[in-house]
Amino acid sequence: MRALAELPHPDCKISIFGMNQKFIVKFEQGNLEQSFKIAEMDIIGGVNGVFELLDETFINGVLENFVRMRKDFIGAYDRIYNSTG
Repeated sequence: MRALAELPHPDCKISIFGMNQKFIVKFEQGNLEQSFKIAEMDIIGGVNGVFELLDETFINGVLENFVRMRKDFIGAYDRIYNSTG
């Protein structure tokens, strides 16, 4: 997997990788990450086409997923390690 680009964002790290004729877009926030695999043939314009795909609406959805992921993880952790039973 080779790093192709990073997209600056104040709320998460966004990296674009290339591997096996796919773009892999990885979002990281703390100890959480989300990734999306997109076939290169489905994107017009290469990496620039990926940048176009990552619009504000898409990124806001990813950030909302991070909130849900964190809530789910904390809930599971609390059920196991902070139970009074």
